[in-house]
Amino acid sequence: MSAGESSGSVVRRILLGSQLRRLRESRGITREAAGYSIRASESKISRMELGRVSFKARDVEDLLTLYGVADEAERDSLLGLAREANVAGWWHSYGDVLPGWFQTYVGLEGAASLIRIYEVQFVHGLLQTEAYAHAVVSRGMRGASPAEIDRRVALRLERQKALVSERAPTLHAVLDEAALRRPYGEREVMRAQLRHLIDMSEQPSITLQVMPFSHGGHAGESGAFTMLRFPESDLSDIVYLEQLTSALYLDKPEEVAHYEKAMAALAQESPSPEESRDLLRGLLQLT
Repeated sequence: MSAGESSGSVVRRILLGSQLRRLRESRGITREAAGYSIRASESKISRMELGRVSFKARDVEDLLTLYGVADEAERDSLLGLAREANVAGWWHSYGDVLPGWFQTYVGLEGAASLIRIYEVQFVHGLLQTEAYAHAVVSRGMRGASPAEIDRRVALRLERQKALVSERAPTLHAVLDEAALRRPYGEREVMRAQLRHLIDMSEQPSITLQVMPFSHGGHAGESGAFTMLRFPESDLSDIVYLEQLTSALYLDKPEEVAHYEKAMAALAQESPSPEESRDLLRGLLQLT
């Protein structure tokens, strides 16, 4: 199974969930009533509609019946989507070190055609070197065994393979200068990380900008965020906000629009990619 196929299963799960939600809302049926029809709770219906859980064919069939979907072709299409959505992704083999709430993100990231990020604490995982990633994971997981840290780093490196695949997404990253000055690892680790960023910034599918301290306040004042766009026209953009023990996935148009505006402002206010590359070279000389 390819990484593209397994990542696509997450998108199909979310796509199916959104279609079930639209069908339920168009019939004026509550989540509680929908849950009752499949012997489940209202919260399970919510998780299904958000694409957070796998789908049982019987549950989907019962919900389609409840929502009045009688057309066989439409039913077969949605049931086929349910089967495809249940395909396990490559990242499930890292389940021993991968929180459940992050598994959804890994699948979405792998399926995205456009990834836009703003990061302030450290260099984003997709742009980290192995040594820098090891330093970040070690700092964030004090007390973890060396084997567990190595597994986390291996997962991060596996995610990066999407950037050099045939279906590589477009990546637009805005890194706050704080992320580049905060040391993780020894001096040579930081120097290698800066050199890596310079190299990555020259890739045609990657746009990298640095928001310098000299700019003062800016549109990223609320903290780091990631925006994902997908090739499927039926799937809306998703904003991912990571927390200490969980994450938020925003897909309501009015919420996504606020982050669209913030990302556009960050891109406009930051130095150009060429000027940002010069900033990286200057930081490299100082490190």
